[in-house]
Amino acid sequence: MSTGSAPRVVVLGGGSAGWITACLLHHEWAARGGSVTVVESPAIGIIGVGEGSTPQLKAFFDHLGIEEAEWMAACDATYKLGIRFTGWSEREGCESYFHPFPGPVDLHTEPSFVKNCGLRRRGIDVPAHPDDWFLAAQLAKSRRGPVPEANFPFPQSYGYHFDAHKLGAFLRDWAVPRGVTHRPLKVEDVELDQSGDIAALLCEGGERIEGDLFVDCSGFAALLAEQKLDARFLPFAENLFNDRAVVMPTSHAGPIVPQTESIAMSAGWRWSIPLTSRVGNGYVYSSRHISDDDAATELADALGVAADEAQPRFLKMKVGRLENSWVRNCLATGLSQGFIEPLEATALHIVIATALDFAKAYESAGFTDTHRDTFNQRIAARYEGIRDYIVAHYRMNQRSDTDYWRQNAANQSLSDDLKAMMTAWFTHGSIEEANTKAYGPAAPYAPMSWHALFAGYGTFPPPARMQAPPSGLDVADREAARTLLAACALNFPEYAPA
Repeated sequence: MSTGSAPRVVVLGGGSAGWITACLLHHEWAARGGSVTVVESPAIGIIGVGEGSTPQLKAFFDHLGIEEAEWMAACDATYKLGIRFTGWSEREGCESYFHPFPGPVDLHTEPSFVKNCGLRRRGIDVPAHPDDWFLAAQLAKSRRGPVPEANFPFPQSYGYHFDAHKLGAFLRDWAVPRGVTHRPLKVEDVELDQSGDIAALLCEGGERIEGDLFVDCSGFAALLAEQKLDARFLPFAENLFNDRAVVMPTSHAGPIVPQTESIAMSAGWRWSIPLTSRVGNGYVYSSRHISDDDAATELADALGVAADEAQPRFLKMKVGRLENSWVRNCLATGLSQGFIEPLEATALHIVIATALDFAKAYESAGFTDTHRDTFNQRIAARYEGIRDYIVAHYRMNQRSDTDYWRQNAANQSLSDDLKAMMTAWFTHGSIEEANTKAYGPAAPYAPMSWHALFAGYGTFPPPARMQAPPSGLDVADREAARTLLAACALNFPEYAPA
């Protein structure tokens, strides 16, 4: 594949993933003569599993120059400071913990948290719960937003909650006036050329849409990459049991808290995501451990709604990834590329990273596939690193009340990298060094995240084996950290989205 100039890009499928990719590739290549056409069938709906993001989505909008006030109001969006995990551990004092998006203020408190974690791992009874050491946790607890007053010099990292349907529509309406072509057509077949590359999409009414590069955003079907080009799908079922979700939106019952909630259930977990218009609720579960009807009933009971009035919507999840995201002249993104369940809201994070990394790799080689293998290796490593962190939530769970949780805790289908992270924790090794060795300098999760997970679950020696700190031991002062964070939090207004 060698074009020598910016390509004609054809994106199959819209939704958040399709339009994010279209916007990014148009932004990168339009001035070089490239074009982007999005072909999506009006009859195919958007799945929209999970309506949360990491801070990568803010970087995406900043990259395109789209103001928050413009897109957030159109997509019922709210701020997200992190994720509160509740019920994943039965250990006293660890029934809940907050996984924050860290910011500059945390540079003053995170070392103290890490120090105390090290002491706790050695059996010294010192405070080491993550909620005490990060500004995002303090802001969420006091229902404050992530945007400080103008005179406060330290920004706070944050993501968003949003209506996935409206996000896709907003990006479409933003992109089309700027030169992206939108074709609402049903694709009936795919034409390959003599070399085996995709030549054109054959649409209803006999229309033929040619391109140099095709992006597969057709959802779990992966119509181009998997079905037409025989890309190999690698399932994750051996250590990620969940393969279903049931969704039930509800109305607000109180003030909006800028956090996602992840609450353990009998055979999985449920999310609670506040939008300006409603609360998004869903139960992600394993069909091997609970039926669809029982999952819907359990979720309805947890939400306090009548099951027969809840109007549950069921989703099947194809958890895994393509072995290679870039196959011949096709790039797979979104659900076509892969899906790791929405526990840490990484879906759009991967879409954005994939599109930007691909654009850089493709353009740097003169719009050829010279860097395809290296690109595929980087994306695969990103997936596997995220997968390990998600698997760690299940493998390290501290519950024992159902077969689902017991089987997750006993699961030995772990990567060597994840085993290395667990070994480092339980043998008092450096999590930072283990993380870099396992996942490289661009590890998908920082050492802070691993500390928050392990410490948040309370995976320390049992209380009976804990010792009081010896006299003169250098213990980080939790109260000093709390005081600093509380003072900083006062510079962030209470969160009351319009």
